[in-house]
Amino acid sequence: MLLFSFFICVSLHDLPLIQNASLLNRTDPDLTVCVERTVLVWVPLGFLWISVPWQLNILFKKNSPKTHISKLYISKQVLVSLLFLSAVAELASSFGEDYGSEEQKKKNPPVLFINPSIYAVSWLLVMLVHEAVRRREKAVDSGSLFLFWLLQIICEIFPFQTLLRDALNSDKVLDPPHFYLFYVSYGLKLVALMLSAIADVPPDLREMTKKSPEVGAPFLSRITFNWFNRMIFTGYRRPLVQEDMWELSEKDSTNFISREFEEMMKQELRKAHSRLQKKKMKMKKISRPEHQQNGLNKGISQDVLVLVDQSEKSEKKSKRENNLDSGEEDYPHSWLILSIAKTFKWVLLESAVLKLVQDLLSFVSPQLLKLLIGFTQDKSVFTWRGYLYASLLLIVAIVQSVFLQQFTQRCFKLGMRVRAAISAAVYKKALTLSNDARKESTIGQMVTLMSADAQRFNEVTNFIHLLWSCPVQIVLSVGFLWIELGPSVLAGLLVMILMVPINGLLAIKSKSYQAKCMMYKDKRMKMLNEILSGIKILKLYAWEPSFEAQVQGFRKQELEVMRKSAFLSSVSTFIFFCAPAFVSLASFAVFVSVSTDNILDAEKAFTSISLFNILRTPLGMLPLLISAMVQMSVSNRRLEKFLSREDLNTGAVQRDLSYSSAVSVRDGTFSWNRDGSPVLKNVSLQVSPGALVAVVGAVGSGKSSLVSALLGEMHSLSGSVNIKGDVAYVPQQAWVQNATLRDNVLFGSDPDERRFCRVLEACALEPDLDLLPAGVQTEIGEKGINLSGGQKQRVSLARAVYSSADIYLLDDPLSAVDAHVGKHLFEKVIGPRGLLKDKTRILVTHGISFLPYVDEIVVLVDGVVSEVGSYSSLRASKGAFSEFLDTYAKEEDSQDQNQSASGSQQVSVGVEHHDLPLNNIKTEDSVSLLLKKESVKHASNSNRDSQNRNVPQRSEGDADERKGRRLIESETVQTGRVKFSVYLQYLSSMGWGYASMFAVVYFIQSLAFIGQNLWLSDWTNDALRYPNGSSYPAHIRDMRVGAYGGLGVAQGFLVFVGTLLLADGAIHASRTLHSRLLSNILRAPMLFFDTTPSGRVVNRFAKDMFTVDELIPTALRSVILKLLELLATLVLICLAVPLFTAVVVPLIIIYHFVERFYLTTSRQLRRLDSVSRSPIYSLFGETVSGLSVIRAFGHQERFLQQNRTTIDNNLKCVCQLIVSNRWMAIRLELLGNLVVFFSALFAVISRDSLDSGLVGLSISYALNVTLTLNALVRMTSQLETHVVSVERVKEYAEIPNEAAWTSERRPAEDWPSEGTIWFQDYKVRYRPQLDLVLHGITCHIHSKEKIGIVGRTGAGKSSLTNCLFRIIEAADGRILIDGENIASMGLHDLRSRLTIIPQDPVLFSGSLRMNLDPFEKFSDEDIWKVLDLAHLKEYVNSLEAGLQHEIAEGGENLSVGQRQLLCLARALLRKSKILILDEATAAVDLETDDLIQTTIRREFSHCTVLTIAHRINTILDSSRVMVLDAGRIVEFGPPDVLLQKRGHFYALAKDAGICKTETTAL
Repeated sequence: MLLFSFFICVSLHDLPLIQNASLLNRTDPDLTVCVERTVLVWVPLGFLWISVPWQLNILFKKNSPKTHISKLYISKQVLVSLLFLSAVAELASSFGEDYGSEEQKKKNPPVLFINPSIYAVSWLLVMLVHEAVRRREKAVDSGSLFLFWLLQIICEIFPFQTLLRDALNSDKVLDPPHFYLFYVSYGLKLVALMLSAIADVPPDLREMTKKSPEVGAPFLSRITFNWFNRMIFTGYRRPLVQEDMWELSEKDSTNFISREFEEMMKQELRKAHSRLQKKKMKMKKISRPEHQQNGLNKGISQDVLVLVDQSEKSEKKSKRENNLDSGEEDYPHSWLILSIAKTFKWVLLESAVLKLVQDLLSFVSPQLLKLLIGFTQDKSVFTWRGYLYASLLLIVAIVQSVFLQQFTQRCFKLGMRVRAAISAAVYKKALTLSNDARKESTIGQMVTLMSADAQRFNEVTNFIHLLWSCPVQIVLSVGFLWIELGPSVLAGLLVMILMVPINGLLAIKSKSYQAKCMMYKDKRMKMLNEILSGIKILKLYAWEPSFEAQVQGFRKQELEVMRKSAFLSSVSTFIFFCAPAFVSLASFAVFVSVSTDNILDAEKAFTSISLFNILRTPLGMLPLLISAMVQMSVSNRRLEKFLSREDLNTGAVQRDLSYSSAVSVRDGTFSWNRDGSPVLKNVSLQVSPGALVAVVGAVGSGKSSLVSALLGEMHSLSGSVNIKGDVAYVPQQAWVQNATLRDNVLFGSDPDERRFCRVLEACALEPDLDLLPAGVQTEIGEKGINLSGGQKQRVSLARAVYSSADIYLLDDPLSAVDAHVGKHLFEKVIGPRGLLKDKTRILVTHGISFLPYVDEIVVLVDGVVSEVGSYSSLRASKGAFSEFLDTYAKEEDSQDQNQSASGSQQVSVGVEHHDLPLNNIKTEDSVSLLLKKESVKHASNSNRDSQNRNVPQRSEGDADERKGRRLIESETVQTGRVKFSVYLQYLSSMGWGYASMFAVVYFIQSLAFIGQNLWLSDWTNDALRYPNGSSYPAHIRDMRVGAYGGLGVAQGFLVFVGTLLLADGAIHASRTLHSRLLSNILRAPMLFFDTTPSGRVVNRFAKDMFTVDELIPTALRSVILKLLELLATLVLICLAVPLFTAVVVPLIIIYHFVERFYLTTSRQLRRLDSVSRSPIYSLFGETVSGLSVIRAFGHQERFLQQNRTTIDNNLKCVCQLIVSNRWMAIRLELLGNLVVFFSALFAVISRDSLDSGLVGLSISYALNVTLTLNALVRMTSQLETHVVSVERVKEYAEIPNEAAWTSERRPAEDWPSEGTIWFQDYKVRYRPQLDLVLHGITCHIHSKEKIGIVGRTGAGKSSLTNCLFRIIEAADGRILIDGENIASMGLHDLRSRLTIIPQDPVLFSGSLRMNLDPFEKFSDEDIWKVLDLAHLKEYVNSLEAGLQHEIAEGGENLSVGQRQLLCLARALLRKSKILILDEATAAVDLETDDLIQTTIRREFSHCTVLTIAHRINTILDSSRVMVLDAGRIVEFGPPDVLLQKRGHFYALAKDAGICKTETTAL
């Protein structure tokens, strides 16, 4: 270019040519006019011609959109037109001068003709670009044009000052046309630059810019993230909420991401399947000849060693083949990462280019530092060079920051997109999995794939470019260091390399400690889960201290391992902090030792320090990245295995509308597994349209399997299935969504109020609306937690009825509801006169009372259809159906009673009732009242008013008023800054001694850091003191090296001590906070557990305690160290360059404001990210639970869309969080760059009074300020986020407790000796603001009396027993036991003297002995005795471990009957005078029931026994029966007397089918 510029400038007779030496070697430097008119003109124009042609392709499209012509567009085009005219004018002027009149004629150089011509063409090109931008969809400006105008303005600064200087020196303008045209065009270009920085937002985008300002952001705003200011200011003014989140761009939406990813995934998966098939074929070919050759067939003459060798090879091949067959390797490999790479290839390529440029720029600063130090050493160098170097340092740093932040944003957004793609793919796969594949993964494992495994991909993708960037940085660093120090750099590099395996060994050891720690943590959390599940039992038995001690035992072991891990971490920190000192020490020591000529000067020392600082990052990051890659490879295998599993065969069920039958099965044989034995065999079934078909059979005969086969959920081994029309399905176990009642019923269908009301009435849901807080708008909790079993089943049925499908598959929906309700549902919905009378219905049922009313009955026996026909014909045939009737006629009463354990009313249904017409049932009495009572009970359990029976029908208006009320209140989400008191709480938990000691130690370390660097600065001055290397004394050299190394080791040692002190303090804080939390939770009243989901409590012990244990100490240490490092750096710069102190205060003020704005917004965005992530996993778990229902209704696409929307809600928060981090980072980097600039600038200004060592010191550490600032803000933000966990733990550690466990006034040792109980006007309510549950109970129970307590659901039976144990406290009145007021004694004194056998037999994991005697008060002999009495001795004797037999969680390895007998054994062991049976036998079979009743009558004959009865016949031999209704005693007397009165007790007995003649004398 220089030669060409020389050629076209040769005719400039009166202008200097190149002459660079004479123009630069002076105090006011300048460039040659030739360079100004060629190079400086062509560089920006060259950039324009290279960068914009690709933007013009839209102009050549036939259908390119014509958008609105804005004023800004017109202004830009007019401006460029004027520039075009100026170029033409300049060209005309040159021609005029060359070819004008003789007196004006002069020979102009070619450049004055070439430049205007190029300019004229370029301006036409710019006008075309403006038009292309206008036509391009969603384009608001051109970044290339902005950079072009910026380059133009910068490059023309030189001719600007040259022309001005020449005019001033000559007192006249030498070339007026060119002079004036230049300044006019320069002004126009300045205006063009300003206009190019303004976005030209088309009208169709203006609405979108309100939802997402990034869409309308111009180039300058995009690279500085100024468009995000609005969000930052909003977040600063008030806490952000989900509604504040801006819309995602199309490329960031889950819809777009998942579509692109799925296309690529299908291609790669197809290739992977093909590779797998080829591999299998190859394995078969290889293995066949070896099997044939194996053994003696190979010939006796062969060498024995060869035989052995061949047989070993054969064995290995066989094992590999077996692995393939067993499914270990039988899935496609190596396709997921390829799919991700190909899907996002352009983002990866773009970010790689940005990273490469940033890496190269990072090495420019050390070279500029070297030049600047040289400038301060050589006083003869012109001052302008120093200013140039300082300016270049700033410019390079700013450009580097822009590239780095653009790269980081793309990488983090890429990570976010990868996570979204994987989450969406896992969800979609879960919807299509076959039943075989579903069995291989639990819901928990699939949620882990979406959460943990997808997150690992996210994290690795964020830093994926470091895989090639780190080696590049290492090579470049070593290369530049070699230039500075020669081979001596290898010593420092060797130290760095040696530290990698040391850190690796520490990491391996640390990993083993982590595994151990996780083991104890798992044990602790398992125990806590059990405690929370069985908290009521613990309180009733007064067992809390024993279980508290067990948890504390696990916690102690956990903390011991944590302490060892913290010690390792301290060693690792010691090495990390010593590393820079050791590396520089090794390099400098070898450098000065190898030759006496080598004296460490400031240039070499501080340039090397800067390069070592660059080298630290890749050497530190590479091992971490490799470790993360290894973890990701595990996730990759898991995801590949899951995503390549078999899908459900959607063609298994045909949808041929030409069939005459609504449902047709021909010779169908079905199994649950592809290779499993058939469950249904040779099934042939034809169901006519509109028919009601009942499917009956014994348990395990295949009824539910038949429904699944019709839905296509089973493998069809032979035969065919055809369904004519839409299907609605009601599963046996009701599935409800976490949505409003209305949304559950509508289930995506269009709302129709009349139909909706009819469905609610028919499904007996109207009475529930009176009791639900917000009527149809009441939110139903996860898994229907705030509904009873019957209510859930009715909602499930209502969903199906509302769908108006053609065919209804009803899998025993009436089993979960009371018999009365079942009859109502049959009459109003399913039966011949129900809402579905014209639909095809297939009903699986055990309710034989409904069978006379169905059109056809299908009888299944062992998976085979044994009979099909009408009720009368099948009864007459005396076949399998008759046997079925006989069996269920005997058992149905028992079954009804078992089902009613959840609170439903009993009814006796038998064969003799078949002839009763359905319309004789009193619907209001049997259904509505019953439902009201059922809901009342549930409401009272959720701490709502239990006395709302007479609430009138609520209108929609009322419902709207109460909308939003939840049965379980939402968890409190903290907003705003964390209070300083929370930090103080943590520090006080740690211990003020520890807190002050580690702060002091870290401060001393900071002083050592300053001392070491000042020492190095002074060391470099030795080069000036001893200019001749040979005269440099060895003892001074050794002192320099020794002191420098000593100060470095001192820093590491002090950090090691400080880290140990912090670790000890942190463990002390963890122990204190956990103990307070556990102790307080165990002392919380039952009311707390009723209103708080256990997940919230578990979260405090799991996630929040993990944060307190692991994350807060790390974040606290980082914040303190980074803060001290920043202060130390600023102190060093101020010491080196005193003038710098003038800008420190303004910079700190700016930093404070940036940090405050960022932290306030970032904190809330992190919370929103966390809150919006939970619904993704909740929806996934809910979807997998209801998969068969979703598939049956054909709503897969709707749920996929719902999942995408849920992920999008989270991505909105993540997107804003990523941008907020970049917004903060680029501003902090600008601040750091200003620190570098000012330190360099003031060094230039003060160079006469400063030595080069101090200049090098100040600038080399100023270059590191940016990283320190970023790290400090990030760590401060993290610390503030983590400290919220202390706040959350503190919240639950301060919950009001129930009464004291023990009191000063303790009862006698043998109390209660008699067992008399006296209720005196006893009243109770669940909470102060609620109505009474028990209304003035007054009664006297004598010693040894057997009292039966009965009443309909919600009457207050369980409340009465809760009062005896003071689970709920009295509102008024009192209870006396043996004359002692129970309210005046400690809870444990009371509860440990009473005995209860609860309804649900709750057992805990641990030994069988621990479950009977957790305090180890009794001998083994006592325990064997009670086991004998409880009919368990023989069973326990048969166990290998006997009394130490390990009980599984929840007692899963024992039958329900055995669990209940163990609860009986507990009661026998206590030998209490008062025994309460709380429906203790409602959930067990008749045989266990008989055993328990017999034992109780015999062993507790000397005790007072209160029995809450569910089966009326169990309390007919009681001394007296107490009948409760609405919290009052309505009847109390001997059962015979009460039956004769024909009152409440008689009504209950009649409902249970018990006649007076069945009673027995006492």
